[in-house]
Amino acid sequence: MTVRVGVIGAGVMGADHVRLLHGAVSSAEVVAVTDVDAARARALVDTVPGARVSPDAWALIADPGVDAVVVASHDSTHAELTTAAVRAGKPVLCEKPLAPTVAECVEVVRADDKAGGGLVSVGFMRRFDPSYVALKAALGEGRCGRPRMVHCVSRQVTSMPGAVSEFSVTGSAIHELDTVPWLLESPVTAVSWHAPEGGSAPGLRDPQLMLLHTADGTLTTVETFLNARYGYEVRCEVVGERGALRLTDPALVVTHLERTRSTGYPADWRPRFADAYRLELQAWTDAVVAGRPSPLASAREGLTASAVAEAVIVSMREGGRTVPVSVPVP
Repeated sequence: MTVRVGVIGAGVMGADHVRLLHGAVSSAEVVAVTDVDAARARALVDTVPGARVSPDAWALIADPGVDAVVVASHDSTHAELTTAAVRAGKPVLCEKPLAPTVAECVEVVRADDKAGGGLVSVGFMRRFDPSYVALKAALGEGRCGRPRMVHCVSRQVTSMPGAVSEFSVTGSAIHELDTVPWLLESPVTAVSWHAPEGGSAPGLRDPQLMLLHTADGTLTTVETFLNARYGYEVRCEVVGERGALRLTDPALVVTHLERTRSTGYPADWRPRFADAYRLELQAWTDAVVAGRPSPLASAREGLTASAVAEAVIVSMREGGRTVPVSVPVP
């Protein structure tokens, strides 16, 4: 069986999904693409023989020639489009976050439950990154003892135009807000937010530091720095009772020139997580073909990550106080 996939959004993420589904994922065929910028959708479709441009997202979702949908459009559209795909009975992979607000996430979960559950997958691709998978496996072996602290760092070259402080949480730290409880197999119960004085741009406090308390008693630090300038970098270290585990730097070219040893950094996340996105899309496609539940993050897990993000933002707006995390029951 070949899964005929329609992709909503032809920006950076949508284009990357189209490229991978077309050239690197077996049993998947990109048949339709749509974007608010029709010319951008057309340029992307021209790279995929047999694909077509849909007039809009609603037409793509309703298209009987589309078996499954990828939502890679603006965050503000995620809930509405994901819900529409569910109501059409089609498996849908929604890029993170599931929705900008917890209330919207609840509605998506309710729609998924009403349809029988399991149609919605959320694109927390770090669950498929080989280095994070190896870290989780090593943690599960228990040789370093019980986890006591986790240190996470997420830095990029520059923020997107108009980025505000909240985006550092919902657009960047959201990955750690899913990854940390996945690694520890323990939910986040309370959070607090902190930042140095000043910021990189009007309305943007940058860098930021978040403290996460999980139910197992582990304390996690999450640093986000949207305007670090020097390159894209992600770090993660788990400190246990008897030792520590950490991600190694990805293999990059080391240059020896004019008595200087230097290592380059990628400009964004795509080189660092290329394998993760490919493996995630393959796992999703395989599940659709087999008619089995998706191994990706579920709608409920997307809701949980957004509930943690909402608590962080409350702390941000209330002077950094510790805020308990409350995940609503849909």
